Amino acid sequence: MTATHAHGTTHSPRFAWAAGLMTFAAVMLSLVGLLAVFRGIMAIAEDEVFLTTRNYVFEFDLTGWGWVHLALGVVAVIVSIGLFQAATWARVLGVGIAGLVIIANFLSLPYYPVWSVIMITMSGFIIWGLCVARKEDFGDPFDTMPPGDR
Repeated sequence: MTATHAHGTTHSPRFAWAAGLMTFAAVMLSLVGLLAVFRGIMAIAEDEVFLTTRNYVFEFDLTGWGWVHLALGVVAVIVSIGLFQAATWARVLGVGIAGLVIIANFLSLPYYPVWSVIMITMSGFIIWGLCVARKEDFGDPFDTMPPGDR
């Protein structure tokens, strides 16, 4: 007698959990990137939108901050595309970009305080989502062989 096995996609709950965190981080990073791009364009085109503060230790030109946020936003959107494909390089760069977004928003805190705190919080969740799931939790997303047949 021959045993027959149904060939369908069966993944453990751990795989679903890890894939969900990766998708969460990818969506959040793409949102952070798009919002940073818009903030950068806003600061470059019309820097009167932002509050100017005197005697701030990290005082920079608002147009310069605009270029920093624009560059970080573009890179964040590109990395988020890699995160949707669960690429390891994208996880590493995603943590790095989210960390740089936190630093940039901390340094520009006096110019747009509430928004900077929101972006810092979102970036913290991105780092958490990318660091919690382990590589072995992902498996092969294109693997259709049941776990017993491996």
